Amino acid sequence: MLHKSAFLRLRSHYLKQLVYYSTTKNSRIIAIRREDQSVWERRAPFSPANVNRLVKQGVKVIVQPSNRRAYPMQAYISAGAIVQEDISEANVIFGVKQTPIDLLIPNKTYCFFSHTIKAQEANMPMLDAILAKQIRLLDYEKLMDDSGNRVVAFGKYAGVAGMINILHGIGLRLLALGHHTPFMHIGPAHNYRNSMMARQAIRDAGYEVSLGMMPKSLGPITFVFTGSGNVSQGSQEIFQELPFEYVPPEMLSKVAEHGSTLRPNKIYGCEVRRRHHLERKNGGGYDAQEYDEFPERYISTFAQKIAPYTSVLVNCIYWAVGSPKLLTIPNAKHLLLPSHTPWLPKSVGAPALPHRMLAICDISADPGGSIEFMNECTTIDTPFCLYDADRNKDTKSFKGPGVLVCSIDNMPTQLPRESTDFFGDLLLPYAEDIIKSDATKPLEDHDFSPVVQGAIITSNGKLTPAFEYINELRMANTRSRHKVEGNAQQTPIVILGSGLVAGPVVEYLARDKNIAVTIASAVKEEAEALALRYGVSSEYIDAKDESALRSLAAKARVVVSLLPYELHGSVAKACISTGAHMVTASYVRPEIQELHKAAKDANVTLLNEVGLDPGIDHLLALECIHNIQNQGGRINSFVSYCGGIPAPEFSDNALRYKFSWSPRGVLLNTISGAKYLSKGQIVEVLSGGELMSVARELNFLPGFAFEGFPNRDSTKYASLYGIEDAQTMFRGTIRYKGFAEAMIAMQSFGLVDPNPHPALHPDGPNITWRQFACELCGFLDSTIFFENLRTRVAERIGVAGAQVIESLGLLSDVEIIKCGTPLDTISHYLSKRLQLGKDESDLVVLRHELGVTWTDGARERREVTMTVRGDPATHTAMAWTVGLPTAIAAKMVLDGEIQQRGVVLPFAPVVYKSILSRLRSDGITAKETTTPLN
Repeated sequence: MLHKSAFLRLRSHYLKQLVYYSTTKNSRIIAIRREDQSVWERRAPFSPANVNRLVKQGVKVIVQPSNRRAYPMQAYISAGAIVQEDISEANVIFGVKQTPIDLLIPNKTYCFFSHTIKAQEANMPMLDAILAKQIRLLDYEKLMDDSGNRVVAFGKYAGVAGMINILHGIGLRLLALGHHTPFMHIGPAHNYRNSMMARQAIRDAGYEVSLGMMPKSLGPITFVFTGSGNVSQGSQEIFQELPFEYVPPEMLSKVAEHGSTLRPNKIYGCEVRRRHHLERKNGGGYDAQEYDEFPERYISTFAQKIAPYTSVLVNCIYWAVGSPKLLTIPNAKHLLLPSHTPWLPKSVGAPALPHRMLAICDISADPGGSIEFMNECTTIDTPFCLYDADRNKDTKSFKGPGVLVCSIDNMPTQLPRESTDFFGDLLLPYAEDIIKSDATKPLEDHDFSPVVQGAIITSNGKLTPAFEYINELRMANTRSRHKVEGNAQQTPIVILGSGLVAGPVVEYLARDKNIAVTIASAVKEEAEALALRYGVSSEYIDAKDESALRSLAAKARVVVSLLPYELHGSVAKACISTGAHMVTASYVRPEIQELHKAAKDANVTLLNEVGLDPGIDHLLALECIHNIQNQGGRINSFVSYCGGIPAPEFSDNALRYKFSWSPRGVLLNTISGAKYLSKGQIVEVLSGGELMSVARELNFLPGFAFEGFPNRDSTKYASLYGIEDAQTMFRGTIRYKGFAEAMIAMQSFGLVDPNPHPALHPDGPNITWRQFACELCGFLDSTIFFENLRTRVAERIGVAGAQVIESLGLLSDVEIIKCGTPLDTISHYLSKRLQLGKDESDLVVLRHELGVTWTDGARERREVTMTVRGDPATHTAMAWTVGLPTAIAAKMVLDGEIQQRGVVLPFAPVVYKSILSRLRSDGITAKETTTPLN
């Protein structure tokens, strides 16, 4: 018999339990919702075994029916669950992936991976609906212990599935590159009943590897795993089914460099942790606690120290906003250029590998995160894409250039039963705490454990305090985009100027519907016509109004300045003050160069010299120079000419020239000085008119009568091009024969003088060209006979010169539009008189000649020739060749392909190769030939 006191204690306990279950029975009902985000989603938050334990604890479990779920409905029924469509009875609803907005039930507690904690744009409408419906949202991703480690995740099986997938992909990629390997016998993860079957296939492949059945021409295959958490551990468990050897990060370079001496009977692995690639921006070193608090103080050296020696990158790390990226877009472009490293083996019987990095398995699947160029996930249906240095993505072939990328964001569902078991076992200990949630009551009325409390994103229509930052991230994202009609979000870019060059710039950028183009110009009608033609917007601006410039730059991510070069300084300052990047086709002027530090400090790029000359001339020169140097050649001399001219049939005037770009710039260049290196000697041409006297005949295209003269300071490009040992360094301008002689006549007569002239003051009395010619000749009476005037002009500048002046109408009775100086006045006049006609076309001609000496003493001349003819129906050749590379460069800055800050030139291989590739896609090509000299 029970003692009375014992009986009373037992009775009291029984009554308390009865009261507890009677008062909480409505709150101890949970539901497992059907997954509907993807046809491949077969996981569940709890397995039947987990459900059975909950039922035994007095929890009513409702399971929405689904024939797609890995565990059949009968298994849940047998575990004690109720299978029904209506789950509104439950206070807490568990799922795996996001819930469609129209299926969200108000005033419930939902538990799933919401993918909202980084303000992911695609899920913000769902978050808004959750707030509006007073839903309490718990995100599994934020269930963390005191040390900040996640306690509930599918991570291990994400790693397992990801590693199986990438081994399968490598087999296909290497086969496409001409190499049969044992990896060909490994299938995708979802092809196996479970991971043990996949492991056996991988062991079989590993056995073949151990027998030396990997082609030796591939060299050592190195797998780099980032991080050491569950994802990395799961990946490495699969990796360890192969014959493997681990090396520390500092040994990766040795493995690569000595690859040809290593037997191909094993695979090399390397686990990379934060301390291996993160270091302070200032002073170096790594401190884990400091990094956790101030990640912005650190940079990653992964791209420089580890990635060049990596065959397969398995990315397993969580990336937080503001943290350094493992691989930026420029990093990727550099890594994916054809390799010239001596340790990359030459293939025998198959094409050589284009570069060491073969594949990336981004298990983190965080678009734009630690792998910056991975801006969208792949899918189980289409698990791989080839990403190349020009940011192209090919999902249909394994054969093209680039790196194979697998970034499936729901990899664990490829092993659904094991993933469900693993996840449910981790979640179950927190289920009792979560089940207490009543979303209709304030959060403060609940006594959640710190782990559960820290994972609640929303409650009672608000973001919880720990997640209020999401609003700030959303606002920052909104500010960085431009909203246009239809609520489509586009990235804003402003083009300053609406002249001939603007057309191709607008046309190229308007191809991308994610870009909002605005043309800003002082010529309102011109800008509006251009905007109407390409379906973009326009607005008026006075570029001399610094306040207006700043206001306009504040609306843009990138400003393309096609204004006269003297205004670029003001534009650059406006961009720096507002955080916008600037792109221009012009030479770097001193006032721009002085802004380098300010731009760098403001995280702003000022990209210059991306037009034709300067621009394409640089790109083609560097491509040729680097190709020669990479093959062991030495550049002895570099001679280059470039020019825009009318097509031969339209060179029907004394200058043999018509204006297809800034007339003032053309004329001003003829009185500028020049400097070049000739056979080891510096040659200087003084400014003021000497330049035209050194023009010489050019015969590289015998069908044309060309002449050329030096262009600015050529000597500085020896170091910029990396050919400091060259004995000749010359950059010049191309014109038709006769141009220099005509310009000498105009200069001698005083028509190209940049200094103010009293007779040309805009507010002075009207004057004709004949009257101005009389004044230049010293006649006080402008009514003299025309023949006497012509004779005096001939006496002053020669008969041929007088014929030039007369043929251009500069002795006529046409009234002058006065612009202050002879240079500006004649520029305005000739821009109208010598304008390309509506049905006339122009030519751009570019020529590089490089003297080369090879290591065996052989000598040759390498010639690069580019000719482009304009189309009267679309663009002049000058506009096309200046505008297109400018537009390409602007989009590269916009897309993050160019991330160098400060004053930048397009001389990096990853930049010039991409621009040239895209120019060729649009039909701008050059021909390269070689002439032996020995």
